[in-house]
Amino acid sequence: MQRVDLFPTHEYKGLKLRTGRPYPFGATVMGNAVNFSVYSRYATACTLVLFHNHEPEPFVEIPFQKEFKMGNVFSMMVFDLDFENIEYGYRMDGPWNPKEGHRFDKTKILMDPYAKLIAGRDAWGVQPDWDNVYQYRARVVCDDFDWEDDLPLETPVNELVIYEMHVRNFTCGANANVKHPGTFAGIAEKIPYLKELGVNCVELMPIHEFDEFENSKPSPVDGRMLYNVWGYSNVGFFAPKAAYASTGRFGMQVDELKNLIKQLHANGIEVILDVVFNHTAEGNEKGPYISYRGIDNKTYYMLTPDGYYFNFSGCGNTLNCNNPNVRDMIVESLRYWVTDYHVDGFRFDLAAILGRDQNGCPMPNPPLLESLAHDPILGKTKLIAEAWDAGGLYQVGAFPSWGRWAEWNGKYRDSIRRFLKGDEHVLGDVKERIAGSADLYASQNRGIKASVNFITAHDGFTLMDLVSYNGKHNEANGEDNRDGEDNNNSWNCGWEGECEDAGINYLRHKQIKNAISLLMVSQGIPMILSGDEMGNTQYGNNNAYCQDNEIGWLDWTNLQKNEDIYNYFRKIIRFRQAHKALRFEYHFGHCDYRNLGYPDFSWHGVKAWRPDTGYNNLTAAFMLNGRYAETDGVPDDFIYVAMNMHWDMHGFELPQLPEELAWHVFANTEMAAPDDICEPGEECLLDNQHEILVGPRSIMILVGKRPK
Repeated sequence: MQRVDLFPTHEYKGLKLRTGRPYPFGATVMGNAVNFSVYSRYATACTLVLFHNHEPEPFVEIPFQKEFKMGNVFSMMVFDLDFENIEYGYRMDGPWNPKEGHRFDKTKILMDPYAKLIAGRDAWGVQPDWDNVYQYRARVVCDDFDWEDDLPLETPVNELVIYEMHVRNFTCGANANVKHPGTFAGIAEKIPYLKELGVNCVELMPIHEFDEFENSKPSPVDGRMLYNVWGYSNVGFFAPKAAYASTGRFGMQVDELKNLIKQLHANGIEVILDVVFNHTAEGNEKGPYISYRGIDNKTYYMLTPDGYYFNFSGCGNTLNCNNPNVRDMIVESLRYWVTDYHVDGFRFDLAAILGRDQNGCPMPNPPLLESLAHDPILGKTKLIAEAWDAGGLYQVGAFPSWGRWAEWNGKYRDSIRRFLKGDEHVLGDVKERIAGSADLYASQNRGIKASVNFITAHDGFTLMDLVSYNGKHNEANGEDNRDGEDNNNSWNCGWEGECEDAGINYLRHKQIKNAISLLMVSQGIPMILSGDEMGNTQYGNNNAYCQDNEIGWLDWTNLQKNEDIYNYFRKIIRFRQAHKALRFEYHFGHCDYRNLGYPDFSWHGVKAWRPDTGYNNLTAAFMLNGRYAETDGVPDDFIYVAMNMHWDMHGFELPQLPEELAWHVFANTEMAAPDDICEPGEECLLDNQHEILVGPRSIMILVGKRPK
């Protein structure tokens, strides 16, 4: 017996209709009908516009009748549609009064904010028809993917090693040797590589649908086309980018992304999405009508008293995140990615914006952030904030968290970079960062796991460029080198850019190994920039957002060219995973509070138990007592790390171990490969158990364990 509410009651131009269900928003298949539902507080009328796939003109436009509106929601069921072969949009009528925030224009066809599939940019770099009346076309999703037994992995956050990557740049280069370069399928082909490297989490730069042609233009420097490569300019929050799928031209991007996530999970690798809820691709008042502006401008955007757009994002507009309806959209988007795509977590771009009210003022208890922290569906999902925005709000260490939010620790990046290049008066801060940034997170009882530690990320120099350039070289971006960060805390080791000098190149490789050593022995969640493990360069460009070429693409030949760097990365990642003492959840007591013979964590200098102090000091050491880090009743080893960022060699007196243990050398960045690092568990017994000599600008890592 069929349900009465799935029978049509109306007809329009041969199509059978009935009053729809206001919730859920978007287009939902219900039996032999599609339910279309869209919210607008201020619209006076709405029309559903239906196209056959890729057709320039609609085949029908159906006005929502009066009885098809409940509250501020227009909803309608349309029966017997071939929903896999239609595209849909809306026309909204309402007041045109920009000063009051209203910009309704019924001549515009608008994309559904809840569209789960978006066409119009189906293959990367294919010039669209700019005369098309409907550029970004919402489609109906056929949800028939077989996940089998896959679910989000729920890896403990303190066990993560995050690998930040760009879907296209990762495999787009000709030497990537994949069948489907620059796509989700291309990443799937590289899963064995990711597994061998040892990372257990990939953080994908924005994969929500965006337009690579936004602000595209030929470079005035070399004539090559500059695109919106990074994608920090969303068209829709529910749909994966079609051009990131090898099957995008067939509308199969949903299945291709789900298949990638399923394969990553099968190999123990989590997936975090970099999400951009701070603004949209519609820009300021001169920008295009895509969706939100024409559907309900006053609801979706932060507006000045004169109706202009607040611009805390630096991209023309700011999403009104703490409006209850916008907040609900964001929550629904995240729930959708977790439930339908099995995503494990999210990194929120310019997340400080998410804590501003509709007038742009920071809120002490932002409703959106609180909702996400306590949402039942997101209860075990990683939430990571980029705790600043383009409006100057910097909240590292102070981001509203409710015990749930972690942060990109920008202070870790800055301090470690300065220490690596030998800056004075930074060691005190470096000690805080290495020990888990208790000065930032302990008072809030957020624990070490609140700190996502990184030295490089997509925004800025690669690790190779950090040790090869004193200044940025963004000329190819066509902005006269004005774009990108000026304060990089970088050092070129004596020569600007690539060079043939063996001594300089040896020092650069050593500095890279120093950097990854510090990252992997620091308490917190380490994040690596894709390509750093093979010495990838962007030729000094620290803002390669528009470079769809060898500047932005990974050069996989670097795996052979810089084999020593890759091997060092691989082994030290495994070292971190082998030692629970490097993955504490809560901050140290810096004392022996369990009466185990040694403090849980202790600082040392060139003399054991006597930390070095002083403005100019560039030497320090620390020791972790593995007895405070048991696994199934088995204590971990002692770990000792000596850091010498001075340009001269220094001797370090070693702390005496318990009688049955001895110091073994795991890594020494002063040594040439392959003697610079051991396989974890195969460390070499140290001849002199009382002192080590640490070379200039070098790090040594020792393990205290029973001799074989």
